[in-house]
Amino acid sequence: MSRVLVVEDSHSQSVLLKGVLQAHGFEVTVVADGGAALESITRRQPHVVVTDMLMPGMDGLELVEQIRKRFPRVPTILITEFGSEDIAAEALHRGAVGYIPKRRIDSDLVPCVERLLGIARGNPRHQKLIDELVTNELRFVLDNDLSVVPHLISHLQDCVGLMQLCDETAQLRLGIALSEAMTNAIYHGNLELSSEQRNEDGRNWYDFAQKRSQEAPYRDRKVHVAVSLSREAVKFVIRDEGIGFDPARLPDPRDHANLAKASGRGLLLIHCFVDEVSHNATGNELTVVKRREPK
Repeated sequence: MSRVLVVEDSHSQSVLLKGVLQAHGFEVTVVADGGAALESITRRQPHVVVTDMLMPGMDGLELVEQIRKRFPRVPTILITEFGSEDIAAEALHRGAVGYIPKRRIDSDLVPCVERLLGIARGNPRHQKLIDELVTNELRFVLDNDLSVVPHLISHLQDCVGLMQLCDETAQLRLGIALSEAMTNAIYHGNLELSSEQRNEDGRNWYDFAQKRSQEAPYRDRKVHVAVSLSREAVKFVIRDEGIGFDPARLPDPRDHANLAKASGRGLLLIHCFVDEVSHNATGNELTVVKRREPK
């Protein structure tokens, strides 16, 4: 059973978070502040930490930073209030792997935690076998099946780790960016689903996506992933077979007014967690680059 540590000083809010997570099979521990959270992680590391921002003593931003320094394998998700977009952006820069507005807890919390768990469980078993690897080229052709995405990302994280391009936290954050990119390629690209519908009702949006994935012509479309690895950088090119769009119409991920939107969060995560992001002219191909981190 996957373990989730909830850090929340409000009794009503902690009951809500615990109930939502336990209903989906997670083992949940609740603590009321950052100090207690660090003690709990020291005793028994959770698989994910979900924390509020405003707490007595150590606030959510400080906790995010401390967890990244002391427990780099433990990912953290920040719960944000309406109007706290600047804080969400700061949390991502300090080490959080995601954030969820409180008004979207019911629809977004469990999918976010489940996807994060799938990405976080890497398998770095082959380090010694690839110490002399200089370059690596990989290509994948995916169906519109989100269940395979965490497995592919886990494999790609292993490849990045074996090339020693970045630390474990950065590998996890890269995995989140790739997950957002591949999910967008499936949902927005191949299935032609709009962000506006997702912003209005996330739960119905997922149901509609599942239905459309069984219909022609959407079911026959593929997602193409090309990966170029070297000792200096890794480049991912993710292309869908949808009709495309005008990239100039994308919301600016640097505009914090877009953070409360589902589409705005995905774009911000991608831009925060990699070094370069670009679209082709027709909008059906995304290129992201992660360069080697200085030691």
